[in-house]
Amino acid sequence: MNYLINSFLFCGVVCLIAQFILDHTKLTPGHITSLFVVCGAALDSFGIYDFFIAKCGGGAMVPITSFGHSLIHGALNSAEVNGFLGLLMGMFDLTASGITAAIIFSFVFTLFFKAKD
Repeated sequence: MNYLINSFLFCGVVCLIAQFILDHTKLTPGHITSLFVVCGAALDSFGIYDFFIAKCGGGAMVPITSFGHSLIHGALNSAEVNGFLGLLMGMFDLTASGITAAIIFSFVFTLFFKAKD
């Protein structure tokens, strides 16, 4: 039960921060999303994001910050094996399925729905 509460609180805090930034700055949702990906990558670079995953479980793997974590985590793991080129190759190991799904679903939805003018 404690795991569930921690997951809920983590996602809630991430959304609260995003809403606060959106309300009090001139940043657009795209800017905030990019900012959160970079924050997730920075937190993983210093090993902090793994602590959030250990304490919050799936709640830390759901927000957009997890995408930055996955990018850096894959790159660093591959860099240990393949050296400098591993940074470039490993970056998409953990995120390839999500990126592929986004492309396929976007294509399928464009076949069925029309954009509003």
